[in-house]
Amino acid sequence: MSITVSGLDELKKLAGGDLGTSEWITVSQERINTFADATGDHQWIHTDPERAKEGPFGGPIAHGYLTLSLFIPLFTELLEVEGVTTKVNYGLNKVRFPSPVPAGSRIRLVARLAEVEEIGGGVQVTVDGTIEIEGGTKPACVLQSVSRFYA
Repeated sequence: MSITVSGLDELKKLAGGDLGTSEWITVSQERINTFADATGDHQWIHTDPERAKEGPFGGPIAHGYLTLSLFIPLFTELLEVEGVTTKVNYGLNKVRFPSPVPAGSRIRLVARLAEVEEIGGGVQVTVDGTIEIEGGTKPACVLQSVSRFYA
């Protein structure tokens, strides 16, 4: 379920609160291959299902950075900020990949709005996120994302 706020003042009121949990999305082999094509990273543990069966994970796995990149579409399910002119990714404070994402797995995001700080012309938003793997015992990715929203 998405939270919608109108403007930066309403966004500031969410600081320190949970943003909820996104829907599950499937990380298909096709998505992994498309990411490999986009980045030039065709390592066999990602793109060669037959060889990957004999590898350390028993099958192909998603690139860590593919999993990380899915933060944005998952996050946009959770929070919509209306009344702003620009939204930009500013960076990451930390990222870890505790568990690989096997091809065909489903993942989702659990997020918390850690901080909202005033900056010139807008706010800087820090989000604590955990990307979970359906049925997994460890998260696929734990991250702290920093974005800027301008009025």
